[in-house]
Amino acid sequence: MAGRNIGVAVDFSSCSKAALRWASTNLTRNGDQLILVHVNSSYQNEQGAMHLWEQSGSPLIPLVEFSDPHVTKTYGLSPDKETLEILAQVAHQRGVEVFAKVFYGDPTKKVCEAVDLVPLSCLVIGSRGLSTLKRALMGSVSTYVVNHAACPVTVVKENM
Repeated sequence: MAGRNIGVAVDFSSCSKAALRWASTNLTRNGDQLILVHVNSSYQNEQGAMHLWEQSGSPLIPLVEFSDPHVTKTYGLSPDKETLEILAQVAHQRGVEVFAKVFYGDPTKKVCEAVDLVPLSCLVIGSRGLSTLKRALMGSVSTYVVNHAACPVTVVKENM
């Protein structure tokens, strides 16, 4: 049986790291591909290569390149040490191939687009646990994705 493409939406916050840890521990198995989906919403249109990837996102970035500061700068990323450690551990211990894909624009829409473009078998996303009022005023990426993504979505709360 071929492996699955498991997506994890990451913004390198504590809630996205909780989602990454949960997916790494509870969902991945040997032969799967773990695809980090990152949306850069504060990019500049005139930044050359990023403009080329505005519609379809970056190419898949293998873990070894994702760990290289020069490469991450090219894509406008800044992964932290903890995220890189989680990824190295799941790759080594579970036999999972790890890639990142960067999108540019509105996180709510781009995460949903990633499901079809990669394509993803399922998606894991973190939740900050906003109150009803804050969620109504600010919106919630996880709520939008649950209601619009074309694959199963698991929402992981930060304090899990």
